[in-house]
Amino acid sequence: MWERLEQVVKRFHSIEAELSQGVEDTQKLRELGREHKYLSTIVALYERWQRLEGAWQRAKEELESTKDPEWRALVVEEIERLEKDKNQVEEELRLSLLPPDPDDDKNVIMEIRAGTGGDEAALFAGDLARMYQRYCDKRGWKWEISDFTEGNIGGYREIIFQIRGEGAYGWLKYEGGVHRVQRVPQTESQGRIHTSAASVAVLPEPEEIEIEIKESDIRKDTYCSSGHGGQSVNTTYSAVRLVHIPTGITVAIQNERSQIKNYETALRILRARLYELELQKRRAAEDSLRRSLISTGDRSVKIRTYNFPQNRVTDHRINLTLYNLEQVMEGEIHPLLEALRLADKMERLSHIET
Repeated sequence: MWERLEQVVKRFHSIEAELSQGVEDTQKLRELGREHKYLSTIVALYERWQRLEGAWQRAKEELESTKDPEWRALVVEEIERLEKDKNQVEEELRLSLLPPDPDDDKNVIMEIRAGTGGDEAALFAGDLARMYQRYCDKRGWKWEISDFTEGNIGGYREIIFQIRGEGAYGWLKYEGGVHRVQRVPQTESQGRIHTSAASVAVLPEPEEIEIEIKESDIRKDTYCSSGHGGQSVNTTYSAVRLVHIPTGITVAIQNERSQIKNYETALRILRARLYELELQKRRAAEDSLRRSLISTGDRSVKIRTYNFPQNRVTDHRINLTLYNLEQVMEGEIHPLLEALRLADKMERLSHIET
């Protein structure tokens, strides 16, 4: 680890020198900026560890040189505190040296779809969308609805929205999968608890240069937008459906009245889905022992249960249960995401060290 840290510090100072001289290539400047930001966190931790190590060594020398019992007791107490802090920072350093996910800094396209449970599932999909939107507000991230289909009594049968913010995918990638809710539906007159579900897909939004889409590979259809119940909401062919011929992936967008805006949104979502397809191929090619369920975002896996009668939320991947469901539904999901990130890092670290 220490040899790797020395390499990190050397590379960090090399990047700083290169940036100070000025970089004309925009793409290279962006890449250097990202690497500098990543390495700066490690360097800061390393410098903190060095300070603690220095203080610990000085305290050990002080203990050897003093004979006063009271003073020795104080020094021993200080040594124990410094050693505890030093070990904690050392553990953080080990985790920080894990190779970063190159997609972590990307923006997100999130898709939420009602699953089993009929109208109640659509209401739950709406609750999940609101939960993530509240979380984005707390983080200062921007979100924008791309398209949606409402449920019969509220909520959404499907909703797609974009999230723009620093590290958005790095935090939200753990949310992909099946979310289950247990509660008394609004339509239930006898107070029986029902179980419904909604699926969440979290797609990193790639840059255009990462996913090239040939015009000849796309079939574009236009049609009149329709509202709740299927009635036409305008008489212009503003709705857009894109079909990627090689893969069969289809994206239909009708949220905007402008065909151009709907086309741009559909293309952005299509690009994200194609990128996700490439990610799945990449993960499938990896050693299964090195793949973490926490970070794959498999949309078919049941990841979390929201139990309203008991004010309980349980993440099944890490066996974490919290009794603050009301706050969670208001967007207080950061403790869950932090626990998932840590579990993911610890699992990856265990594979590297074995």
